[in-house]
Amino acid sequence: MAALAARPTIAFLASHYGTNMRTIVAACRDGRLRATPVVLISNNGDSAAIAWAKQNRLPAVHISARTAGSEAAADAAIAATLAQHGADLVVLAGYMRKLGRETLGAFAKRILNVHPSLLPKFGGTGMYGHHVHEAVLKAGEAETGATIHLVDDEYDHGPVVAQARVVVVAGDTPDTLAARVQAKEQELFPDTLKRIIAREINLDRL
Repeated sequence: MAALAARPTIAFLASHYGTNMRTIVAACRDGRLRATPVVLISNNGDSAAIAWAKQNRLPAVHISARTAGSEAAADAAIAATLAQHGADLVVLAGYMRKLGRETLGAFAKRILNVHPSLLPKFGGTGMYGHHVHEAVLKAGEAETGATIHLVDDEYDHGPVVAQARVVVVAGDTPDTLAARVQAKEQELFPDTLKRIIAREINLDRL
């Protein structure tokens, strides 16, 4: 892959609220992150992420198998839209679909996801949202956290880029644990992007 530009462009994929997208866009626009947000793609035309993007002058596109006609056509449309907007990095901000081969191939080692556990623990099929926190508590873990990883063709499987730990405390519920992990994600993702842009992290070597 070509080296990242000094001020790379970032595209987002989100299915629902897009919390981390909002945090990263804010960091870009207030100068904490030397990057330019260029587009949001959502598989959910009624998502809060699309509404927020439109309100905040970020181009937003609804692409799904239903709108495109098939999963393969949606994959091709996603890859084409990312290329059209000149995306250097792609951030999954709560995107609840697997990416297809065309998108993964075109943006290999440039697609980042955050998972609400310390991978490889509590990852894989069915491990998302509160399911993760419920599993952490059921297992009696002393700590959990957030993981930024590169995306491949398996859920929560690509190389780990960065992690941040969160202590599990007595009396935690899935809700209380989720709130602390999400807060940690919102610190970790912009910080990790900053380190990637500063070339402290080389994605091509992971």
